[in-house]
Amino acid sequence: MNRRSVLKGLLAVAAVAPGFRLPLVHAEDHGGKLFVFVQADGGWDPTSFCDPKANTPGEKVINHWAESDEVRQAGNIPYAPFAGNQVFFEKYHRMMLVINGVDAQTNAHSVGIVHNWSGRNSEGYPTLGALCAAHYAPALPVPYLSFGGFSNTAGLTRFTRLDDPRLLHEIASPIDDMGSFFSDEDWEAMASHRAATVARLSAAPDLLPGDEMHLGFYGSSFAAEGLKAYADAIPPEDQLEQPVETQDNRSTLRRQAQLTVLAFKTGVAVSADLWLGGFDTHTNHDPPHEWLFRNLTDAVDYLWRYADEHGVADRMVVVIGSDFGRTNFYNSVNGKDHWPIGSYVVMEKNRSWTGRAVGETDGLHFAYKMDPATLRRDDTYGTIIYPKHVHKALRRYLGVENTAGALRFPFNNTEDFAFFV
Repeated sequence: MNRRSVLKGLLAVAAVAPGFRLPLVHAEDHGGKLFVFVQADGGWDPTSFCDPKANTPGEKVINHWAESDEVRQAGNIPYAPFAGNQVFFEKYHRMMLVINGVDAQTNAHSVGIVHNWSGRNSEGYPTLGALCAAHYAPALPVPYLSFGGFSNTAGLTRFTRLDDPRLLHEIASPIDDMGSFFSDEDWEAMASHRAATVARLSAAPDLLPGDEMHLGFYGSSFAAEGLKAYADAIPPEDQLEQPVETQDNRSTLRRQAQLTVLAFKTGVAVSADLWLGGFDTHTNHDPPHEWLFRNLTDAVDYLWRYADEHGVADRMVVVIGSDFGRTNFYNSVNGKDHWPIGSYVVMEKNRSWTGRAVGETDGLHFAYKMDPATLRRDDTYGTIIYPKHVHKALRRYLGVENTAGALRFPFNNTEDFAFFV
């Protein structure tokens, strides 16, 4: 590759890539909530977690743990005596809202993922993390972090996939890394090209909400103070949380939590998608699910402890969910297949709406209709809870329901559930 090709590539990066010689733009001005969405990918089993089910006489076995144990309860929240659930629920039940009986209306992963993380069962709607980033921090260097999973922005903001934190130093300090290679004239040419690109894009019709601020951000000529502060805050590799793995599963969830908290602390981000795969247990269901739930709850516990250590825990809202649930019986190879009924867990400190489980399912994990106002079972006039109900309520609670981005992607004719009252 010759020098002209390198320069041409860098010009393109300077115009469109988040973090290239970009500033910390009023990061300190955001003193509000911080948002974490933990995606348990593959379809978790709520009946072995937050919507526990014992075995029903005359029916197939729904859970092997129920053959020798019974449903337990932490405060007002029932949980399954499986994996590391007891430690987790006993520690955090006071800051949990469990929403059970959420019908994803599908057994397909692609639809279930989109439905549960956008509130709509077809593509096109943004995630809640994208809406929050677009509204609260459109000009931050990396407002919306993604470590995998579904992170659709619908054009409202940009997400940054953070796979290798070592690259942050190279992006945040290009003069240090490449200044000796490029002359002042080359840097001026890149800045001129960037300014021309911003001017051209700014003149385009029908800009999406927040585009003007995004373009102003890209056009800034300040140094990358914010991104550099984030890069400098990240420990060296030997001090980062290390991946945990077995023969069949691998997790970097604790490292994702660590990097997210440091992004919040340094003010470069306000939302993040954390991701843990492996829950699609069609064969030999219990052992991998036990490992995965232990890893999930351990990582969420670490997230809260690390956030507390760095002074951002009191501002965090954490939402945990999955594609859907798993069948109410084991198949012929001791696995469980896809089941549309799932759950969400929403966590926040010192809130009146926590410490409870809402939404109901029967003994075989079929969802009951619920009254949106009272959150009580109502078989006659109630409605099944769908992801759109959870998303609509969260949009309102998190203050983005009437933003330009949310109004562009509305939930029309959708009941208001009083989850956060």
